[in-house]
Amino acid sequence: MTFAPITDPWFYAVAVPAVLLMGVSKSGFGSGFGALAVPMMALAVSVPQAAAIMMPLLFVMDVLGMAAFRKDVDRRLLAFLVPFALVGTVLGTVLFRYVDTRVVAGVVGVLTLLFLAQRLLFPPRPDAPPPPRWAGALLTITAGFTSFVSHAGGPPVNAYVIPLKLRPVVFTATMAFLFFVVNMSKWLPYAWLGLLDWRNFATSLLLMPLAPLGVWVGVRLARRIDQRLFYRLVYWGMFLTGVKLVWDGWF
Repeated sequence: MTFAPITDPWFYAVAVPAVLLMGVSKSGFGSGFGALAVPMMALAVSVPQAAAIMMPLLFVMDVLGMAAFRKDVDRRLLAFLVPFALVGTVLGTVLFRYVDTRVVAGVVGVLTLLFLAQRLLFPPRPDAPPPPRWAGALLTITAGFTSFVSHAGGPPVNAYVIPLKLRPVVFTATMAFLFFVVNMSKWLPYAWLGLLDWRNFATSLLLMPLAPLGVWVGVRLARRIDQRLFYRLVYWGMFLTGVKLVWDGWF
């Protein structure tokens, strides 16, 4: 296959805003919106191809996000999350050829909307205890799996981390380091599954300048945002993601 990017204008009409959304989300500002990136790009290409194109872009975004928030990470929480997320990526590798990505998208969307409905209808008390660790383990395994299939790992793990009431920069830093590890763990399985090819890589390079731009915009906003507004935006991002994933999965 020749080293030539996709030339379809419709692809770039959806890919440019998708990459910018992912970059802003990687900075923590509007976290949750990033899970919309692959479904948006899937309007023009297949979900596996969209996921493959995003891989090099995610590497750049993750590195920039870690550099911006390296002093704010919650190392204890990260140490808990990473092993379970990697279990999820292993499951994704084993099951990728057998699962329908549309069904996975639909299930993640339904779970995301159920979590938001629970938070809206039964808001937690200020003194409510954190979620049990077994729930965190299951949600993080799910996040690793859905991240592998369609780079939509944010909503499941957010359902565990949001109730922990971290400061926005701590939330952002911890998610940046978590998904750096998760995304790095996908490279060999993606190559083994035949998802990485020269055409996708050339397309990634063409979109690459948008990656630091999105992260830069998000970082500047994330450090200046009020905590309540920050989590409100996270909820909105999860809501829109949930609706889009349900639509992609079931309609």
